[in-house]
Amino acid sequence: MIAAAATGFATGGALILAIGAQNAFVLRQGLARAHVLPLVLLCACSDAVLIAAGVAGFGVLVAAFPALPQLMALGGAGFLAVYGALRLRAAWQGDYAMELAGQTAGLGRTLALGAAFTWGNPHVYLDTLGLVGAVSTQFEGGERAAFGAGAVLASFAFFFSLGFGARLLAPVMSSARAWRMLDACVALLMWGLAAGLLRGMLGP
Repeated sequence: MIAAAATGFATGGALILAIGAQNAFVLRQGLARAHVLPLVLLCACSDAVLIAAGVAGFGVLVAAFPALPQLMALGGAGFLAVYGALRLRAAWQGDYAMELAGQTAGLGRTLALGAAFTWGNPHVYLDTLGLVGAVSTQFEGGERAAFGAGAVLASFAFFFSLGFGARLLAPVMSSARAWRMLDACVALLMWGLAAGLLRGMLGP
């Protein structure tokens, strides 16, 4: 049981460490110190649902609907492209009075964006439903459940560390120039991820 849980924790941690759209959004909210707890709970609990589905065998649905990954990639690329444009516009305008005062969008909008980054990101499904689900097949019964629990624990540990640990960088983000640089980098990241999704759809 312990070995299976440790394998699940290591697998989940390794997959989630890569900086992606969802992580960048959590980091930004953490830096602004706004709605951090609800957001990290949303992301971690969503991961828990997806990991549970992957361990339970979600791959059957993809096998039944082969076009599903391509449709998800197209929708995700569109969303990332639009959000990247919004962040670039914010960097261009340079108005960060709210961020410097510790204020951002309301809770509802923040959670809506967090849900979009989580459930609208094809890579989330690949990692949780695909890869975690695939690794879980080497375990049976209680050990498989322990593996899934380990992966879920890794997700909670990561998002809470990212969201609440970001405030340690608050002194660095005490100027509008720093926020402009962050948003410009986020915009480039979003467009890069969108391009990667589209290239994946088109194939080699």
